[in-house]
Amino acid sequence: MATIAVEHLTKRYPTGTVALDDVNLEIADGEFVVVVGPSGCGKSTLLRIMAGLDASTEGRIVVDGAASGKHALPSATVFQEQSLFPWMRVGENVAFAFDSLDVPRDDVRRRVHDVLGLVGLSDYERAWPHELSGGMKQRAAVARAFVTDPPVLYMDEPFGALDEQTRVGLANELMRLWERSPKTIVFVTHGIEEAVTLADRVIVLSARPGTVKEIVPIEFPRPRDAVTLRGDPAFGAHVVHLWELLR
Repeated sequence: MATIAVEHLTKRYPTGTVALDDVNLEIADGEFVVVVGPSGCGKSTLLRIMAGLDASTEGRIVVDGAASGKHALPSATVFQEQSLFPWMRVGENVAFAFDSLDVPRDDVRRRVHDVLGLVGLSDYERAWPHELSGGMKQRAAVARAFVTDPPVLYMDEPFGALDEQTRVGLANELMRLWERSPKTIVFVTHGIEEAVTLADRVIVLSARPGTVKEIVPIEFPRPRDAVTLRGDPAFGAHVVHLWELLR
């Protein structure tokens, strides 16, 4: 797990477009934070900069007291796009997370088998990606992100292309994995109900140029269930409040 500080972060493109403007926020050790905002506000850009996949124009990311890139802690990233290698079986795709790590082969096999069991893919370890549904492919992608137990996990609309029923099921599986293997998670979504279901806090960005408009604490006890939670009147109140902020 890790503490993350975003300090005066600005992203300006050579065309002059400002995607992010003086973004400041702190994410506590082991916190599950969800970022929402209008389309084009820089949510994914912010996450990519935090994950070290893009560079800011100004400002910096500090992880556990060190600037990003300097003794940076290991992290994993899950994207909306299908990210499995089609020439590898499911188990091999998950094991690829260990490719640059010095982990004994037997340990890799055990950890891959265990995490596939946690996401309901035990029977598909030898399957090819084209044999899986969209939801199963994202389960495998989440398994690959968790299998090395990184202290930080970045997720960029990982369930965005899936139907609502599948998204709710995956939200429950993600929360169960996170409770079993705590880590700091930054999760970007367009789904307001998904944000309220998952988050300890929701970071609401303004329209472009994106900056922090409001931070909304979500204080439902854990463990949570994505279905029963929606029957709580406080859930609906949070959803309405977030929609009002996004107007």
